[in-house]
Amino acid sequence: MMTDQQPIRANGAPFPDNTEGQQVSRWQPGQSGNPNGRPKGSRNRISEAALKALADDFDAHGVAVIEKVRAERPHDYLKIIVAVLPKRMELEDAGLSRRAADLSDDELALS
Repeated sequence: MMTDQQPIRANGAPFPDNTEGQQVSRWQPGQSGNPNGRPKGSRNRISEAALKALADDFDAHGVAVIEKVRAERPHDYLKIIVAVLPKRMELEDAGLSRRAADLSDDELALS
């Protein structure tokens, strides 16, 4: 059974009327409650501690672990290599500065 009464919160305040599809908020769209926010590039204390621990462990055991992974799990070794490469690599000119369409058949056969 439905009633026409507006629902009431536990503290006795009524819920806002959102019947028009408008979300009630004290912030306008695109406005943040923390306009300064966390500075770009900053990390929290736990992240910094975790990165330091990882760096220290890598300094102590990194080369040996890399060699072991390469020898025993080459598929994981390849995954790691791909994961640390930049998403987009600019390939430098390897001796050819012209488009393939501009090369002779002999030059194409050499490349």
